[in-house]
Amino acid sequence: MAAAMTAFDQPTVHRGADDLPFVGRRDGVQVQVCQVDLAQGVWVVRTRFAPGTTLPRHRHTGQVYAFTESGCWYYLESPEAVNRTGSYLFEPAGSTHTLHVPDDAGDTLVSFVIWGANLNLDDDDNVVDVTDAFSVLETYRSACAEQLGLSDPPVIVVSSPSA
Repeated sequence: MAAAMTAFDQPTVHRGADDLPFVGRRDGVQVQVCQVDLAQGVWVVRTRFAPGTTLPRHRHTGQVYAFTESGCWYYLESPEAVNRTGSYLFEPAGSTHTLHVPDDAGDTLVSFVIWGANLNLDDDDNVVDVTDAFSVLETYRSACAEQLGLSDPPVIVVSSPSA
Protein backbone atom coordinates (compact mmCIF):
# COMPACT_ATOMS: atom_id res chain seq x y z
CA MET A 1 0.00 0.00 0.00
CA ALA A 2 1.43 3.38 -1.05
CA ALA A 3 1.89 6.05 1.57
CA ALA A 4 -0.27 9.18 1.28
CA MET A 5 1.48 12.11 -0.36
CA THR A 6 2.00 15.16 1.84
CA ALA A 7 2.81 18.80 1.03
CA PHE A 8 6.47 17.96 1.69
CA ASP A 9 6.43 15.35 -1.11
CA GLN A 10 5.40 17.81 -3.84
CA PRO A 11 7.88 18.37 -6.66
CA THR A 12 9.35 21.80 -7.30
CA VAL A 13 8.32 23.70 -10.43
CA HIS A 14 10.95 25.58 -12.43
CA ARG A 15 10.64 28.26 -15.08
CA GLY A 16 13.73 29.56 -16.86
CA ALA A 17 14.24 33.26 -17.55
CA ASP A 18 13.00 32.85 -21.14
CA ASP A 19 10.14 30.40 -20.50
CA LEU A 20 7.64 33.19 -19.85
CA PRO A 21 7.50 36.23 -22.14
CA PHE A 22 7.31 39.86 -21.15
CA VAL A 23 4.22 41.55 -22.61
CA GLY A 24 3.17 45.18 -22.61
CA ARG A 25 0.46 46.20 -20.16
CA ARG A 26 0.53 49.98 -20.58
CA ASP A 27 2.91 52.59 -21.91
CA GLY A 28 6.40 51.94 -20.59
CA VAL A 29 5.48 48.79 -18.64
CA GLN A 30 6.03 45.14 -19.53
CA VAL A 31 5.13 42.26 -17.25
CA GLN A 32 6.11 38.62 -16.94
CA VAL A 33 3.67 36.66 -14.76
CA CYS A 34 5.60 33.87 -13.06
CA GLN A 35 2.99 32.43 -10.70
CA VAL A 36 -0.49 33.02 -9.40
CA ASP A 37 -1.97 31.34 -6.37
CA LEU A 38 -5.71 31.69 -6.88
CA ALA A 39 -6.55 30.14 -3.50
CA GLN A 40 -4.30 32.53 -1.55
CA GLY A 41 -4.71 35.56 -3.85
CA VAL A 42 -0.94 35.86 -4.41
CA TRP A 43 0.75 36.84 -7.67
CA VAL A 44 4.42 36.86 -8.54
CA VAL A 45 5.49 39.10 -11.41
CA ARG A 46 8.62 40.56 -12.91
CA THR A 47 7.94 44.05 -14.22
CA ARG A 48 10.10 46.00 -16.65
CA PHE A 49 9.68 49.78 -16.52
CA ALA A 50 10.95 52.20 -19.17
CA PRO A 51 12.69 55.37 -17.96
CA GLY A 52 10.20 58.09 -17.00
CA THR A 53 7.37 55.68 -16.20
CA THR A 54 4.94 56.68 -13.45
CA LEU A 55 2.20 54.27 -12.36
CA PRO A 56 -1.18 55.42 -11.07
CA ARG A 57 -1.35 56.11 -7.33
CA HIS A 58 -2.47 52.91 -5.67
CA ARG A 59 -2.60 50.76 -2.56
CA HIS A 60 -2.62 47.04 -1.92
CA THR A 61 -5.03 45.05 0.23
CA GLY A 62 -2.17 42.77 1.30
CA GLN A 63 1.56 43.02 1.75
CA VAL A 64 4.01 43.32 -1.13
CA TYR A 65 7.64 42.27 -1.43
CA ALA A 66 9.76 43.97 -4.13
CA PHE A 67 13.24 43.01 -5.32
CA THR A 68 14.98 45.42 -7.71
CA GLU A 69 16.98 43.49 -10.31
CA SER A 70 18.20 46.47 -12.35
CA GLY A 71 17.71 50.21 -12.71
CA CYS A 72 16.10 52.34 -10.01
CA TRP A 73 12.72 53.61 -8.86
CA TYR A 74 11.01 55.24 -5.89
CA TYR A 75 7.63 56.34 -4.63
CA LEU A 76 6.73 59.97 -5.25
CA GLU A 77 5.57 60.06 -1.63
CA SER A 78 9.06 59.10 -0.38
CA PRO A 79 11.66 60.14 -3.00
CA GLU A 80 14.51 59.77 -0.51
CA ALA A 81 14.08 55.97 -0.48
CA VAL A 82 15.44 55.05 -3.91
CA ASN A 83 15.32 51.38 -4.85
CA ARG A 84 18.42 50.40 -6.84
CA THR A 85 19.79 47.13 -8.15
CA GLY A 86 19.85 44.66 -5.25
CA SER A 87 17.35 46.61 -3.12
CA TYR A 88 14.50 44.98 -1.24
CA LEU A 89 11.29 46.80 -0.29
CA PHE A 90 8.46 45.68 1.98
CA GLU A 91 5.06 47.34 1.60
CA PRO A 92 2.60 46.77 4.42
CA ALA A 93 -1.04 46.26 3.44
CA GLY A 94 -2.86 49.54 2.93
CA SER A 95 0.11 51.79 2.16
CA THR A 96 -0.65 54.28 -0.62
CA HIS A 97 2.03 55.24 -3.12
CA THR A 98 2.91 56.22 -6.69
CA LEU A 99 5.76 54.27 -8.31
CA HIS A 100 8.09 56.39 -10.44
CA VAL A 101 11.13 55.51 -12.55
CA PRO A 102 13.43 58.51 -13.13
CA ASP A 103 14.15 59.59 -16.71
CA ASP A 104 17.84 58.67 -16.32
CA ALA A 105 17.25 55.25 -14.69
CA GLY A 106 17.61 53.09 -17.77
CA ASP A 107 15.37 50.05 -18.02
CA THR A 108 14.29 49.03 -14.53
CA LEU A 109 13.39 45.44 -13.66
CA VAL A 110 11.59 44.64 -10.41
CA SER A 111 10.22 41.34 -9.09
CA PHE A 112 7.08 41.66 -6.96
CA VAL A 113 5.29 39.16 -4.73
CA ILE A 114 1.82 40.65 -4.19
CA TRP A 115 -0.76 39.41 -1.71
CA GLY A 116 -4.35 40.47 -2.39
CA ALA A 117 -5.48 43.19 -4.76
CA ASN A 118 -3.91 46.32 -6.22
CA LEU A 119 -6.36 49.24 -6.01
CA ASN A 120 -5.70 52.17 -8.35
CA LEU A 121 -7.01 55.42 -6.86
CA ASP A 122 -8.23 58.77 -8.13
CA ASP A 123 -7.37 62.11 -6.49
CA ASP A 124 -10.18 61.62 -3.94
CA ASP A 125 -8.99 58.10 -2.97
CA ASN A 126 -11.85 56.42 -4.82
CA VAL A 127 -10.96 53.03 -6.29
CA VAL A 128 -10.98 53.27 -10.10
CA ASP A 129 -9.42 49.92 -11.00
CA VAL A 130 -8.74 46.61 -9.24
CA THR A 131 -6.09 44.02 -10.19
CA ASP A 132 -5.85 40.69 -8.39
CA ALA A 133 -4.45 37.20 -9.00
CA PHE A 134 -7.39 36.21 -11.20
CA SER A 135 -7.35 39.34 -13.36
CA VAL A 136 -3.56 39.45 -13.71
CA LEU A 137 -3.58 35.86 -15.01
CA GLU A 138 -6.43 36.58 -17.45
CA THR A 139 -4.82 39.82 -18.66
CA TYR A 140 -1.42 38.17 -19.09
CA ARG A 141 -2.84 35.23 -21.04
CA SER A 142 -4.81 37.60 -23.28
CA ALA A 143 -1.77 39.81 -23.89
CA CYS A 144 0.41 36.78 -24.72
CA ALA A 145 -2.20 35.59 -27.24
CA GLU A 146 -2.71 39.03 -28.81
CA GLN A 147 0.89 40.21 -28.86
CA LEU A 148 2.76 36.94 -29.43
CA GLY A 149 0.24 34.33 -30.60
CA LEU A 150 1.00 32.34 -27.43
CA SER A 151 -2.34 31.03 -26.20
CA ASP A 152 -1.22 29.30 -23.01
CA PRO A 153 1.97 30.68 -21.44
CA PRO A 154 3.37 28.28 -18.83
CA VAL A 155 2.49 30.36 -15.77
CA ILE A 156 2.62 28.36 -12.55
CA VAL A 157 -0.99 28.32 -11.37
CA VAL A 158 -1.98 27.10 -7.94
CA SER A 159 -5.75 26.84 -7.62
CA SER A 160 -6.30 24.99 -4.37
CA PRO A 161 -4.63 24.98 -0.97
CA SER A 162 -1.86 22.42 -0.51
CA ALA A 163 -2.53 19.47 1.75
